Amino acid sequence: MENFWAELVGTMILIILGDGVVANVVLNKTKGNNSGWIVITAGWGFAVAIAVYAVGHISGAHINPAVTISLAAIGEFETAKVPIYLAGQMAGAFLGATLVWLAYLPHWKVTENQALKLAVFSTAPEIRSYGANFLCEVIGTATLIFGVLAISANAGEFNTDSQLDLAKVFSVGLNPLLVGFLVWAIGLSLGGPTGYAINPARDLGPRLAHALLPIAGKGGSDWRYSWVPVIAPIIGGIVGAVAFRILGW
Repeated sequence: MENFWAELVGTMILIILGDGVVANVVLNKTKGNNSGWIVITAGWGFAVAIAVYAVGHISGAHINPAVTISLAAIGEFETAKVPIYLAGQMAGAFLGATLVWLAYLPHWKVTENQALKLAVFSTAPEIRSYGANFLCEVIGTATLIFGVLAISANAGEFNTDSQLDLAKVFSVGLNPLLVGFLVWAIGLSLGGPTGYAINPARDLGPRLAHALLPIAGKGGSDWRYSWVPVIAPIIGGIVGAVAFRILGW
């Protein structure tokens, strides 16, 4: 169960910091109200880095079903462990979203726009075109998984004759930060059309929280769109992993 709890805690941290920065930007009467997309993308990038630092040494810090499934698809992760990881990720995402709701408790009532309240929890497209939205999420997640595998592969290139293991320094010390930069870059470059879920648990867990929590003045949870940020990242993740494997890097 150690991996379950690690994935739960890591994903919870991801959502507390990620959904938290969205809440700070879009909810009324916050210190960060209307501070913009750059703040949101930076917050999500830092959220990923901190989450990976927190639990990477335990579970590998997948904190994303697309990562778990794509690694299993190319034989880099045990298939038997997939359900445990997915369960931890979903539970952590739900709990993280709940804590964000509690942290911003007075601000839901003073924010009248229901779409902004939902945006704290889950993604939505700026132009609703399911095919284009799906493709955008596939491209974004393929970029994420390809980038993560490339960053990890670089760790093995460091060699030293001294007692200092540079490969370990890179993988443990720098990898999480670089993955955070990667997520930041994806948000800046590809996040505009859909809000870049690139993580089924990140979208579905908080969307469930939105549906179940007694949020003041909330509207619907937009279940008609909810399949896109779940299915597309899984397909995109597999595409990115397979592409990396085909290149043989």
